[in-house]
Amino acid sequence: MKKHLLVWGLIISSGTVAQAQDKPVDLKFRRSSLHTMVIESDKFPKKEIVLKAFNNAPFPEKYNDHQISQKSFNPINYPLTSEEKASIYKPSKLGAFATGLLEIEMDSVSKEMPLRIEKYLKKEKIANKLVAKWFDRQGDGSFDSKLVEDRGVFNASFLETKAAQNSSDGEALLRTAGEALIDNTFIVINKFNFVANEPIARAIRDAAKIVAAQKTPAMLLDKANKGIDAVYEKTKEGYSIWATSYLYKLVWDKTTSDTFYKDLWIDKTALDPKKKVAFDTSDLFQLEFVGEESATGLVTFSLSEKRTEDQIIELSTVRIIDNVYAKLQKKYDVFKTKTPLYSGDPITAKIGKKEGLEGGEKFDVLEQNQDPKTGLITYKSVGTIKVEKDAVWDNTFNPDDNLVPVAGNVETENKTNIDRTTFSGGKKFYPGMLIKQIK
Repeated sequence: MKKHLLVWGLIISSGTVAQAQDKPVDLKFRRSSLHTMVIESDKFPKKEIVLKAFNNAPFPEKYNDHQISQKSFNPINYPLTSEEKASIYKPSKLGAFATGLLEIEMDSVSKEMPLRIEKYLKKEKIANKLVAKWFDRQGDGSFDSKLVEDRGVFNASFLETKAAQNSSDGEALLRTAGEALIDNTFIVINKFNFVANEPIARAIRDAAKIVAAQKTPAMLLDKANKGIDAVYEKTKEGYSIWATSYLYKLVWDKTTSDTFYKDLWIDKTALDPKKKVAFDTSDLFQLEFVGEESATGLVTFSLSEKRTEDQIIELSTVRIIDNVYAKLQKKYDVFKTKTPLYSGDPITAKIGKKEGLEGGEKFDVLEQNQDPKTGLITYKSVGTIKVEKDAVWDNTFNPDDNLVPVAGNVETENKTNIDRTTFSGGKKFYPGMLIKQIK
């Protein structure tokens, strides 16, 4: 165990110090790690295009890419028992009250989705596979710490000193590694639906006309119907895209890490087939449900002359993904990212509309500190800054890297030459300080 504690010392960050001048810095800091998946749904319009767009979408750059081979699953293959259904459906009276009979509400895969996802995660040992990736597990079951070392942003001289010290320091290093790295590993599981607007618009139009015929004076009925038809014409085109994202976090506490090192760790020099099987079948590793968020978007085609319908659908899909991720980050503090300041005067950072900024949002400014004795990393708030309303970077996904704003062009008219977001709040900040949004 002592050997592993010393190896773990290799992951501690040096707490890179940024320069004080307003000059962009390439700051390395500890990011959360992320795996993304998609739920295989029943057929819906343009399904293949939507799924292709998801699979080809740029990976969220504020996270470490922790993708494993499992990228999708079908919830139909993970049905619930009657007992599990009873835990999520409220009983309702059936027929006359006097019958005294109760019945579980009609099946709803959507309502059951969180439980079906949990069954999938447990059955397929997804948490085990995430841990295996952290330690570059090989076919023989052996582990190493190379990936952890890299993401830990370590300082060689500091680690050399720590490696020569006693085990209590090693345990502190181990806690730091778990808290700052493995314990911040997430899965976002995405569910999409794509609905043609015309049938819905038509149904709304027809229902509105029925109501109008009943309640509108005869002399005004023709005008009312024309107004209803005008609304129908405006809303019938294209599709509505819906995205719901379920957020899960890998549990990595002291009990988990201690048990892993004691009972499941395999060195390349000491292969153990029994431990290999034990890791594959272990229920030690768990994923906990954090929460979910949804976002919708309208996909229309008549306003674009430079893209095909397929390209517009792909673009809308990626933007809706960014939108729902931004919602998850705003709602759940554990999933929030830290971003380095790009400059200190003016105060700017490379985040923008893709992260849900509109102007007026507040951020804590953090200094990263490392205890020279334990290696523990802490973040100290040194102030607050606010997004300038007219200086938000439009960094929403656009496959045209060289898109130039053109007056009157719907696709570009809201684009500007801004390549970062500007904040107000003081002049004591410098490039490389980290910022984190406040709820």
